[in-house]
Amino acid sequence: MGRGVWVGALVSALVWGGAAEAASKVTATKKARPVVQLSERALWRAKSWVGMTTLAKMSSAVTDDCSGMTRLAFQQRRLDLLPDDVLPEENGVTAIHRKARALGMLSDTPTPGALVFFKNTFDRNRDGLINDGLTHIGIVERVGADGTVTFVHKSGGLVKRSRFNLLQPEARKDAKGHVLNDWLRRKGKKTRGYLAGELVAGFASVDERWRSPEPPRVASAKFTVKGDARTARR
Repeated sequence: MGRGVWVGALVSALVWGGAAEAASKVTATKKARPVVQLSERALWRAKSWVGMTTLAKMSSAVTDDCSGMTRLAFQQRRLDLLPDDVLPEENGVTAIHRKARALGMLSDTPTPGALVFFKNTFDRNRDGLINDGLTHIGIVERVGADGTVTFVHKSGGLVKRSRFNLLQPEARKDAKGHVLNDWLRRKGKKTRGYLAGELVAGFASVDERWRSPEPPRVASAKFTVKGDARTARR
């Protein structure tokens, strides 16, 4: 083999070897790319809405309130937080909680992207008492080292961030003046105001189990025309 041919073969091997290595790295990168979970995507959406006063610009298919915001954040093809059989006496929060219970998704521990339920956040039955059941819902954004949980929700006509701390549910601030709990129920004629940590009713994770099954495919009939007779064949 001549020197020129040998050099050419060496260069070719190096080039193709480098290309193969680069292709291998690209493939490995694609394989290593993390899959975005439903809860992560929902949290991204909810955070992008902070400061908005209405959900109407995104969708008119959900109610413009706390349950509507969480539904819209998680909404995907064949996925709705509401059950198919919403009962006449249920509000959106209660219906979502019932579906979470049926799916076995309820939890006592807050995690980013999870639903957070609250009870008695307002006088729903207008009797002036603290007996209103589940009335509010949001999405957990993060859990701090001190146990303070930041969540995104729609309240008072605004999508916003608020905080609660289950370790110190009745404390507004800590010794350093950091807010642990935001107010979530206003003071009434018969009741005092309540902090968010006092009204937490639990959590629920959302994953593919919330998605409705794919509807069965219906075989389409093909028709052939022979004279005046139309015959279907499958």
